[in-house]
Amino acid sequence: GDPPHGVLKGEEMTEIRNAVLSDAERLLEIFGYYVRNTAISFDYEVPSPEQFRSKMERIAEKYPFLVIERDGKAEGYAYAGPFVGRAAYGWSCETTVYIAPGARGCGLGGMLYRALEKELAEMGITNMYACVGYTENEDEYLTNNSARFHEHMGFAKVGEFHGCGYKFGRWYDMIWMEKIIGEHRVPQPEARSWRSIRET
Repeated sequence: GDPPHGVLKGEEMTEIRNAVLSDAERLLEIFGYYVRNTAISFDYEVPSPEQFRSKMERIAEKYPFLVIERDGKAEGYAYAGPFVGRAAYGWSCETTVYIAPGARGCGLGGMLYRALEKELAEMGITNMYACVGYTENEDEYLTNNSARFHEHMGFAKVGEFHGCGYKFGRWYDMIWMEKIIGEHRVPQPEARSWRSIRET
């Protein structure tokens, strides 16, 4: 199914659409902020545009990769990917969302995640998972806003890993969060790739 079209809030036009390869530089600008300045991403290095475009293509083979624009400018993106990757996990996926630093707190992340969830449900996905940096002592590199955001979106914490991420000379925890969006049946219908749905 098609992602939702634009909505007008005040004088701003907000639109969710499928990512295209020409978005890579802007999306890297958004992601790069989190790599360089936060422990929200546990990456140390920002990927090259070529690496990022390759990742976008790989994801879009099976999963949605969505961009949210405000007044014509991309202000965030969200995508899904395989959870673990073995066959029996085929109805589960891992989700990711990043919003431009200057656009946080405006509801864009929630709009993106709701659109992503709609697409995943249409594929036959039953379980959404998010891997979230977490800390007992919030600091300038990591708060627990991401965990709170996912709770607000209906996720629950299902696992915690202690001191598994080291960045900026500090140790951080990681939590897994889960949201069930589909029915678990026996037998279970096959989950379809996002691309196959787009092409029908």
